Amino acid sequence: MMSEGLYAGKVVLVTGSRRGVGKAIAEHFLNNGADKVIGFARGAGSIDHPNYHHFEVDVGDTESVIKGFAALKQVTDSIQIVVNNAAVLTSQYSMIMPPAAAQAMVNVNLLGPFMVSREAAKMMRKRKWGRIINIGSMAASLEPIGDSMYAACKAGLSTLANVMAKEFATMNVTCNTLGINAIESDMLAQLPRDKIDAIIAGLPVPRMSKEDDILNVIDFFAAERSAQITAQTVFLGGVN
Repeated sequence: MMSEGLYAGKVVLVTGSRRGVGKAIAEHFLNNGADKVIGFARGAGSIDHPNYHHFEVDVGDTESVIKGFAALKQVTDSIQIVVNNAAVLTSQYSMIMPPAAAQAMVNVNLLGPFMVSREAAKMMRKRKWGRIINIGSMAASLEPIGDSMYAACKAGLSTLANVMAKEFATMNVTCNTLGINAIESDMLAQLPRDKIDAIIAGLPVPRMSKEDDILNVIDFFAAERSAQITAQTVFLGGVN
């Protein structure tokens, strides 16, 4: 039986779906009628739902992504919506940041979305419809001290979407980026709270993001009516 709801008939891929924002996004699609939600994460799945399919994939490893897509094709022959959410963060001054930590951020935060988007676009091409949504960060605009590589990767994520928007336009595939500010998560817990509070206090809307703030923009980007919304970055909280 075909499911009913906002995302009826849609197959969605969410990376970093095991916890935090990614898990909330995956559950949102499930709760709104998605036929299937595919989750990619390095660890085991944490969502129990008949329409959820989890694959242990390290998006920072190109071979792992390729194998992940081969595996997901055993449960679906199409993907309509992708949310590139998986990310890693090491916040440290540039002169003392371990090169391995910087490389990990490049691999997961930038190369990963590139690989996932391109493999998904190959599947979207058949139906000539798709929505690719990247989860960016206020760091791309605010450029905070200690986040040189993280901010650079998140800025690159918007550029990646903008170029792919041109490449995929003839397939009716849009590519956009949502720049969140701060939300309670394991990643946020790595950072000094006083530093985060000071940044939030300086925003036009001086509060942290809530899950619904994020889901609202995702619904906008993913909507059928958003066919002309592409190559855009929307920041939360008044960041620009």
